Amino acid sequence: MQTDHLSSTFAALADPTRRAILARLAEGEASVNELAEPFDISLPAVSRHLKVLEGAGLISRSREAQWRPCKLEPNALQRVDSWLDFYRRFWGGSFDKMDRYIDELKRRDVRAAPKKGTRK
Repeated sequence: MQTDHLSSTFAALADPTRRAILARLAEGEASVNELAEPFDISLPAVSRHLKVLEGAGLISRSREAQWRPCKLEPNALQRVDSWLDFYRRFWGGSFDKMDRYIDELKRRDVRAAPKKGTRK
């Protein structure tokens, strides 16, 4: 069963180790050994994380002699950003409506408040 790009991207991003790997790759290409360095996990475990990231299109690996550098592929994150943009606009509009409603309630309270020096 083939999953859609967003599902595989979100699944890859769900793991903190993979997010840390992506953060490191945002600084530039790195080898598997360089990526594994800060983690207390085996190289095969790092390789499995890299396979998930590669499968989601978040990274790519090339071969340069003995070195297999990994690099960040920003297009997969661009798809997530485009998907999230709808919700940013929705929530932004909802908060704007709420602000206008609160302002209206405040104006009503000011109009309804008794004037100083007057009795009800």
